Order: sequence, then C-alpha cells, then structure tokens
Amino acid sequence: MAVKIPGPASGHAEALSYRAYVLAVLVLVYTFNFIDRQIVGILAVPIKAELKLSDTELGLMGGLAFALFYTLLGIPIARLADRVSRVGIMTVALGLWSVMTAVCGMTHSFAQLFAARLGVGVGEAGGVAPAYSLICDYFPSRQRARALSVYSFGIPIGSAAGIVLGAFMTRWMSWRLAFVFVGLAGLCMAPLLKATVREPVRGFDEPPAEGSLAEAQPATHPKAQPSLLDVLRTLAGKPSFWALALGGAASSMMGYGLFFWMPSFFFRSFGLTLVQASLAYGGLVLAGGLTGIWLGGWLADVQGARRKAAYALIPAFAFLATIPLYAVGVLSTELGVCIAVLLVPTALGLAWLGPVLGAVQHLVPATMRATASAIFLFINNLLGIGLGTTLIGALSDALHVRAGADSLRYAIVAGTGFYLIAAVFLVLASRRLENDWE
Repeated sequence: MAVKIPGPASGHAEALSYRAYVLAVLVLVYTFNFIDRQIVGILAVPIKAELKLSDTELGLMGGLAFALFYTLLGIPIARLADRVSRVGIMTVALGLWSVMTAVCGMTHSFAQLFAARLGVGVGEAGGVAPAYSLICDYFPSRQRARALSVYSFGIPIGSAAGIVLGAFMTRWMSWRLAFVFVGLAGLCMAPLLKATVREPVRGFDEPPAEGSLAEAQPATHPKAQPSLLDVLRTLAGKPSFWALALGGAASSMMGYGLFFWMPSFFFRSFGLTLVQASLAYGGLVLAGGLTGIWLGGWLADVQGARRKAAYALIPAFAFLATIPLYAVGVLSTELGVCIAVLLVPTALGLAWLGPVLGAVQHLVPATMRATASAIFLFINNLLGIGLGTTLIGALSDALHVRAGADSLRYAIVAGTGFYLIAAVFLVLASRRLENDWE
C-alpha cells in the first residue's frame, strides 16, 4: 500500500529527515550498481592477461555484454514499476545483479564471463528507472534536479570505489575474489532497502492534468495506468525528449568508455601499477564527478526556474568545454599535468546528469515517469554502454601497429568527438523544452 508522505512545505521535520534518509539509501544502492558495473574496468588488466583477450573482446565484455539485457529489459520492468511497488522491484534487482557479479568471479573463459555480465545487466535493468520515479514522488519539482544530482553521486562514488577496491583486492587476493566480495556486499543491502524505504504516493506536488485518466483516481487504479502506447504517443509529440536521449547517449559513449579504459590508459601510457592507476583515476572520478554533478543540478534548478532551455544548454556548454581539455590532458606525457588537467573535464563531462534527468521527468505525467525514464535509458545505454566501450577498444586495436602502448591514448582523444555530437543534440532540445514541459 502506498504511504502518504507529508510535503516539505508542511513543516514536518521528520518527513524532511526521512526524505534525506531515503535519498541516502538510494544513493548507496546506486553506488553498488556502479561498483558492480565498473569494477570490470580496473580488473580488465589481470583478466586480459589470464584469459588472453584482445581490447575488442574486453570492450565487448565490459560494454555489450552488460548493455544487451540491461537495455532490452529496462522498458518492461519500468512498465511494471509504473503499476506496482518500485521498492520491491529495486530490491529484487539489487539481489540479482549482486549474485551475478559474484558469479563473474567463478568464470574461466571469455564466453562464461560474457554470460555472467549478461546476468548483471538483467539485474541492473530494474535498478535505475524506478529510482528516478521514487525520487520525483519524494521531492517537489523545484528541487528535483538537485535531488537527481545527489542520486547520481552513486556514479562517481561507485565507479571510484569499484576501480580502487578492485585493484587492492586483486593485489591482496585475485580478480575472481574481487567479484565475489563486491557481489556479496551488495546482496547485504537488499534487506535494508526493502525494510526501510516506503512506497510513496505517485504524483507528489503535482495535481493531475485536467481531464487526464489519473484525475480523481489513485495511481494504482487500472484506468489511471497509461499503456505503453499512451507513453509513446506522449513522447512522440515531445521532440525535446528524443534530442535529450540522443545527446545523453552520445555523451555516454565517451563517458562509459572512459570509465572502462582510463585505468588501462594510466597503466599502459605511464607505466603505473594496477593500484597506482586505480588511485589516479579513482581520485579523478570521485572529486571531479561529485563536483560536476552537483553544480550541474544546482545550476539547472536555479536557471531552469527562469528558462527551461537551461536544462539542455548547461550540459551542452559543458560538453563543448571538455573536448580541448581532454586532448591536452590525455596527450600530456607528464603524469602530474595529465591528472591536473583531466580533473576539470571529468567534472564537466558528468554535469549533464541532474539537468537532463530532471528535464526528462517533467516531459511526462507522473504515471508515465518510470516508463519514460526506461525509454530514455534504453537509448542512452544501448548506444552509450553497448558501443562506446567497444568502439574505443576496437580503435585502440587498429592503432596499435603504429602507436604501440600509446594506441589507447589516441583512441580516447578521438572519442571526444562524441561530446561534440552530444552538444549539438542538446542545443536542439533546448529550443523545444518550454513547449514540451508538462
């Protein structure tokens, strides 16, 4: 049964503190989501050595293997999340992806590891879109970009933790035990999520649209539930949604590629040990990611209240600024200069999360949010995770004859072209956001 949560304007300190608690739990779950998703990036070095894989095979295992079922199952799971308990769906998803992460540590071939990563993707398909919908029902519209930004802290925290923990556990134990350890740790979170996070009323802070199916009916009422065709019809009339989705996908092709390949870049181009490479890139992701995500969400809430186009223009400008900075940092032969320069584009490259995710939630009614989010994630992740990691790995293989150990350096620089494509789509989205806003 849905639990009525008092609104923030009501002055209930307990309600405010409980919202903060719920957001903290969701961030922790998302952190494990990204630990399990990104730990394979730092473990790619020992995995490649033991299983004798090429960069292309590593890219397929780290990208396509995860993205295949993650994207395909996201929409039907989100349809379910628009009808039944989102907390229940997330609990099952967390348990499944944690178990499959542990199974990765029991594999002995590329095919087995590929299949186990498919299982991780199946579990994580139910972890994100329901959380977006939950957050929008716990926080008022004027705070959502910041709330979604805080939720997105799970990306840099989880990625950094996966990279650093993976390296240290591989040093102390083995890459197989690293998978098992983080998988079992995530499994322990499932009871906490189920027992302490309540299912809120859908559509908090938003009266239903006049004449809508949801008017004067609870969200669980059958007639209040839009069909997938209803959602697609709504989105078909919102060109800004598709531009935001394609812009996010283009940026994610570079973003996920960086998460996977940067530890190997530091290992190959600067001769760092696995632990040193993990600390170098883990520190960049944590410091830069937290700063960029928060600033992006804060700016979107402040500027978006005056002009909705800001939700798209802020990340567009950030993406354009990353391109020369990544080129300077990655092409530098001095480790200190490389790390110092890369801190800024690491922040700018993640500033899009709060603004774009916040905008997507406002393009559809409350009863369509999980499904619309899943469609957004389908486009974003199928291209971002499925292609980005693989394309950078394939380009690195192609350049290896000429560039040797530095082939990955030049492949990463070439990949910044995805940020230019992302900026173009977001500028196009900015022109329609005001009209498409619900």
